Amino acid sequence: MRDARAKARIAARIARAEAGNFGDSKPVGGGVSEMRIDYGPGYRVYFHQKGKILVILLCGGDKSTQRSDIRRAQELAEREE
Repeated sequence: MRDARAKARIAARIARAEAGNFGDSKPVGGGVSEMRIDYGPGYRVYFHQKGKILVILLCGGDKSTQRSDIRRAQELAEREE
């Protein structure tokens, strides 16, 4: 990713999630949830939460790759179980 502002926004979003504030997020199935970043092409970060504390970052993408990103994140989440 070349866009420094996008990198900063995504990093800030992940930092907020680490603090327990997942903000604009929703489950997408298979134990995977999606954090939406309202910037650029609609970046997404996919994660799997184990218990109340551990959050495993699975992958990310944007709106154009959403379906394949969700499938990939679900496959990775299955491996973690």
